[in-house]
Amino acid sequence: MKTSQAIGIEQLMLNLPDYYTTFDRDLVQRAYKLAAEAHANQKRLSGEPYINHCVAVAAILSELRMPAEVISAGLLHDTVEDTTVTLKDLREQFGEVIANLVDGVTKLDSLPRVSRSDHYDSEDKGETPPTPEQLSKRKKQIGIEAIRKTFLAMNDDVRVVLIKLADRLHNMRTLGFTRPEKQKRIAQETLDIHAPLANRLGIWQIKWELEDLSLRYVNPEKYKEIATLLEDPRSVREEQIAEIIETLSKILNQAGIKAEITGRPKHIYSIYKKMLKKGKTFEMVRDLRGVRLMVPDIPACYASLGIIHNHWRPIPGEFDDYIAAPKDNFYQSLHTAVIFDDGKPLEVQIRTPEMHQNAEFGIAAHWRYKEGGAKSDQKYEQHVLWLRSMMEWNQDVDDAQEFVDSMKSDVFEDRVYVFTPKGDIIDLPAGSTPIDFAYHVHTDIGHRCRGAKIDGKLVPLDHIFKTGERVEILTAKHGGPSRDWLNPSLGLVKTQRARSKIKAWFKKEDREQNLIQGRTMIEKEFRRLGLGEINLEALARQIDYKNPDEMFVDLGCGDLSLNRIVNLLSEQETSLADELVPSPSKASNVTTDSVSVVGLRGLLTTIAKCCNPMPGDPIIGYITRGRGATIHRMDCPNILRSKERERLVKVSWGSQIRTYPVPIRITAFDRQGLMGDVSNLLTTEGVNIVDVNVRVNHDNMQADIASIRLIVEVRDIAQLSRCLARIENLDNVVEAQRVRGG
Repeated sequence: MKTSQAIGIEQLMLNLPDYYTTFDRDLVQRAYKLAAEAHANQKRLSGEPYINHCVAVAAILSELRMPAEVISAGLLHDTVEDTTVTLKDLREQFGEVIANLVDGVTKLDSLPRVSRSDHYDSEDKGETPPTPEQLSKRKKQIGIEAIRKTFLAMNDDVRVVLIKLADRLHNMRTLGFTRPEKQKRIAQETLDIHAPLANRLGIWQIKWELEDLSLRYVNPEKYKEIATLLEDPRSVREEQIAEIIETLSKILNQAGIKAEITGRPKHIYSIYKKMLKKGKTFEMVRDLRGVRLMVPDIPACYASLGIIHNHWRPIPGEFDDYIAAPKDNFYQSLHTAVIFDDGKPLEVQIRTPEMHQNAEFGIAAHWRYKEGGAKSDQKYEQHVLWLRSMMEWNQDVDDAQEFVDSMKSDVFEDRVYVFTPKGDIIDLPAGSTPIDFAYHVHTDIGHRCRGAKIDGKLVPLDHIFKTGERVEILTAKHGGPSRDWLNPSLGLVKTQRARSKIKAWFKKEDREQNLIQGRTMIEKEFRRLGLGEINLEALARQIDYKNPDEMFVDLGCGDLSLNRIVNLLSEQETSLADELVPSPSKASNVTTDSVSVVGLRGLLTTIAKCCNPMPGDPIIGYITRGRGATIHRMDCPNILRSKERERLVKVSWGSQIRTYPVPIRITAFDRQGLMGDVSNLLTTEGVNIVDVNVRVNHDNMQADIASIRLIVEVRDIAQLSRCLARIENLDNVVEAQRVRGG
């Protein structure tokens, strides 16, 4: 799978698996003949005949050693959609299996043409062409729906997805013939969806090539840099690998272990990810030199590991046993890294031939073992059942974006492995919390979750799991989830699976109750943020609701996130529509340099004292006699009453404004460390505190009440909302809100 050069039918026939019968080969020949006739007058963007693409897809499937029906379907995969050939024709000529496979691929692609060709034919229909923004949104929605269909197709027949991955791989190999903006969009989608999907199916061969090809377009500079660094010392490295293989062979032979040793190929994207994740330079990435040992059986794997560790010092933290604890896509191998004789790191992978086949070809290895008996078939069934179990909970999710987000968070993320009190292993996405664990075990346990113990110690509900932890969920006898669990700012829930079940719980509640709860939530948030009057009718329409009540109901049941509304207000810069009293130390920052007057350069500007506009407020300029322009808030009463409209000029905040000071007040039951917790939280959010005032009322009969007044510098309303929500979640805090009017 390393070339994008055109392959002819003759070469394809030579590359077909050895076990193909005469009937199988005849089937592939007939499929090619029909595809060639159907696509005879079609060309690709490169100018080459379209049939070349069909043959290339079939060749990729042939390398995976797929059955003749799948390779034939690969040759025919575009006929029903792009030519006059019908499914009825395919059924009559090739039978039900091939027709169904082609139909499955066609359904994945049966979307408006805008998803496949960046053009829109509305003008031909006499319609008004969409704006670029509308077209972009339309493309995004259609792309998301296509991805959703791809996932769901796995439940019907995983072979359909394998054909689709082969189709995507060849399209990536020939992506250079498309426009730059389309290249980047398709490459990013491939990195986000198709490469992780190949990984979940265990097909390393397709995964690494999709990743490397995508990086070439997503980050061409970094791709070229790593490719050049890999190329320059290649001859030296190949010499070193040859010497390493010779040394290893000699040592293993002396121990009576037969091993096939090869240099491990280096993939640009994996090096890039390690450099990015660990903040390392190219030279510091440890697996630039790597070898792979293939030994006859599992005992030989561990024996080889022991010999290697006896001869060379292992690098701490670099050993992984994926034989005893396979990865979630059933990958098995031993990984270790040692300091070799020359003082440099060497990564070693040790596996059996069967493990290697599964690692390279994943779920497709099932067909490579077609004549190998029931053992491989059983593994294949386990793999398919695992994939279906990962997706079963969200089959009924109607919203395509939510579905795709859930697959990204719940299926494609890295994993952590934690234990139940009985010792059962629970596989969760990295970043999961006790609430995610509770819903994974059982929906009812999730609803009644009130706390958790990790290895016998109480932890908060926002605790992020580490592999190996033993988890015990503490539950109430009755009750349901809290709406706070759906607040992304609090980090209480990671998986879409848990989020979906929480939403479903609230949806079952009475509509009137959800309406009241939603209205209460939005009013509380606006009050907490110190926002003035917001036109709720206009706000509801902006997010596609007919009226505010519909918006409130969705807020109440969790279908609409409060963060979405806050982010919308932030984007529109209506977030600062009330009075702000700036910190004295920051008042000097609001100067002429901070404000740009449209059409006039060098005009003196001063900040109006009557309304104290601050960076981010909607503002307007008023031309004065002898003092340039005075900058007011748009809703300043003095501006609204002014009859001299000709003196008003359009102004905007300068681009250098990054933060603005906001006064907030925190009310809490006093305790030791309270102010320290608030300070640490704001530090983790990257928020600077410019003024602090703390007062404690000792007169309260029940407890001392602390009133903390801070002036903090925030970037936008979304950051302010997140900080206030997190502060309110601290122990003993009763309320945290922005102070209006200073």
